[in-house]
Amino acid sequence: MSKGPAQSDNVRQFKVGADDDGVRLDRWFKRHLPQVGFATVSRWARTGQIRVDGGRAKVDTHLVAGQTLRVPPGGDKDAGRPARRELTEAELELADSMVLTQDRAAIVLNKPPGLATQGGKGMTEHVDGLLDAFAQDGGPRPRLVHRLDKDTSGVLLIARTPGSAAYFSKRFSGRSARKIYWALVVGVPSIEDGMIELPLSKQPGTGGEKMHVDVEGGQSARTRYRVLDRAGNAACWVELHPLTGRTHQLRVHMAAIGHPIVGDGKYGGQDAFLTGSISRKMHLHARRLIIDHPDGTPLDVTAPLPEHFAMGMEQLGFDEADGADIPEPRAEDTREDKKRLAKAHAKQFRKERRGERRSRGGDAPERPGPSRSGPKAGAGKPSAAKSSAKPPKAGRPSGDKPAPRGPGASRPASGKPAARTGAPPRGPSGRPSAPRGKR
Repeated sequence: MSKGPAQSDNVRQFKVGADDDGVRLDRWFKRHLPQVGFATVSRWARTGQIRVDGGRAKVDTHLVAGQTLRVPPGGDKDAGRPARRELTEAELELADSMVLTQDRAAIVLNKPPGLATQGGKGMTEHVDGLLDAFAQDGGPRPRLVHRLDKDTSGVLLIARTPGSAAYFSKRFSGRSARKIYWALVVGVPSIEDGMIELPLSKQPGTGGEKMHVDVEGGQSARTRYRVLDRAGNAACWVELHPLTGRTHQLRVHMAAIGHPIVGDGKYGGQDAFLTGSISRKMHLHARRLIIDHPDGTPLDVTAPLPEHFAMGMEQLGFDEADGADIPEPRAEDTREDKKRLAKAHAKQFRKERRGERRSRGGDAPERPGPSRSGPKAGAGKPSAAKSSAKPPKAGRPSGDKPAPRGPGASRPASGKPAARTGAPPRGPSGRPSAPRGKR
């Protein structure tokens, strides 16, 4: 975005940049002129004082890259731009030491373990507080587009501009970004390449600080994993691909199948710690991120292991080179994700429609349909994940005989269509035959 005169008492002209292509006019003001309030923007648009390529514009007008935006003088007293905090030399050095790569759209960091992504109660050191170190002169403040747990290390993507933040956020929410984690876990899963499908929700009484498996009311959560190497039966090195983005998903899923991440006492208790000289820090690392870039080429970044993780690998006899091969996502995983996203969108749409009907009250008659007070369809019919109160371990015994599938971990689907059930009986002519007494 190129600016014209900076004085607020003169008419200003701006060139709409590529990062702002498609953004609404009011959102553009929020990004670039936050001191001008929405009421002022609305008044300027209503009275024709804001012009786009010489024509009048509304607050919901979508801008196009290359257009010229005319902004009238004034409006600077609506709100003050928050002052940026001066960072110490130590903070600037820490921010610089984390950078893996950066360009005009993104800054990719290697977050160390023990550093929170965002601030919280009593928390003064976090990545978000260091982002002013990457702000260019006069430019917008970089922003987070995803998060890592405090004790999880590895690749963390920061968007440099509001436009790139919107672009990357869509890739994360649309599940097109590929996130590859490495972990050391206690024990060895008997299925060495499988899928964990266990719904998760916040555990009551923890203030939202802890998650748990909730087969009744939890949100869908799916994790694909594969064993890369093993140290006897005591521990193994696994690669994890989260296909959904629930809080603490990888940690809860691995603990739920009986193989907690080494050092994760929150979900694995004392069983999560190995004897000997293995560090008690959590051994979970966001190893690699593959995501589309606004320039059109994929961004593929790998983060080196932190010191305690690398030492644990060496002590257990694991070689990093054995994890270089990243398998392509399975077609059935992609199809399932698309189906789940479509169902989630439809569910959200129905919720919004119910809210509209409630707001109308008695002004419009309710559409005929089943009573909401009655049981939902399918209630009482447990799904595969609901058939057992205790999630079993994923397992494939040695030999060629396939292991029975459990509710927690299972082998990925083969892609063959499932056998049809509930089909009506057919007569000699091939037509469905009706039950007796109803012909």
